Amino acid sequence: MHTIAVLAIPPVTTFDLSIPEMLFPAVRVDGMPGYQVVLCTPDPGTVPSLLGMSVVIEHGLDALTTADTIVVTGTGSRAEGDPRVLDALRDRAASGTRIASICTGAFVLAQAGLLDDRPATTYWLYSQEMRERFPAVRLCPDVLFVDDGQVLTSAGLAAGIDLCLHLVRSDYGAAVANAVARLAVVAPVRAGGQAQFIETPLPPENGESLAATREWAVQRLDEPLTLRELAAYAHLSTRTLTRRFRAETGLSPRQWLLHQRVDRARELLEVTDLPMNEVARRSGLGSAESLRQHMVRRNGLTPSAYRAGFSRR
Repeated sequence: MHTIAVLAIPPVTTFDLSIPEMLFPAVRVDGMPGYQVVLCTPDPGTVPSLLGMSVVIEHGLDALTTADTIVVTGTGSRAEGDPRVLDALRDRAASGTRIASICTGAFVLAQAGLLDDRPATTYWLYSQEMRERFPAVRLCPDVLFVDDGQVLTSAGLAAGIDLCLHLVRSDYGAAVANAVARLAVVAPVRAGGQAQFIETPLPPENGESLAATREWAVQRLDEPLTLRELAAYAHLSTRTLTRRFRAETGLSPRQWLLHQRVDRARELLEVTDLPMNEVARRSGLGSAESLRQHMVRRNGLTPSAYRAGFSRR
């Protein structure tokens, strides 16, 4: 079982702390838990939060030594890191442990030197502070999360959900991650490179959301959908559709369709033994070679390697 140590740095952001506690225990693989989650903090006991409430955490930094993954949650302490925490994170990084941060947890990783010369992100509100204090960090201020292999960082609040689902998908595949997303009633697919903030983060109350158009398109990923066909279904001009699509999703219609098709292909590779040409056809990616190119570009694995690693048949 994969062990995740969730590190709370006081004053902790309770929303960030709740994300890994909500998502990782919901992972089931062949009927068995996929993760063991341990909350820890530098001084076990009562840990203050940013809003004045307190959280009781029983485990100390020793929990980091047996973790496969460490998730540092958001904190109000961005100025000076606890030397014990920084030393522990450096030690675990040197041993190869995967380390991730949610929101302002990136400041803790930066103080430990783990983000030096790495691409990373944090909550956009604190991007300028991060840039000024840690110029060695290759800051990506507009994205939801950054996966740089051993070290991962996310933006604030809901982007922490995206990062945790990405970790689940990396460990157990798209089908498992999507099942967890359904249990949590959150969107199963938001690419890390998507913008942190979009023009209309909530569907408009006037009934003009493009959600129905996106659902219509998802049911037809195996068809050669064009921008004109999407616009016709939405009863909009192509220019208006593109503008509103980007406002609601942070992506152009073509980018969004490609993300959906690659994720459909991943699920087909995991849960079926269909030949590659058929996986490509059903996911709308055309040919086996096109499937291969998109899988390698998006996931770093060929379709056959992905199937070998994540098959749930």
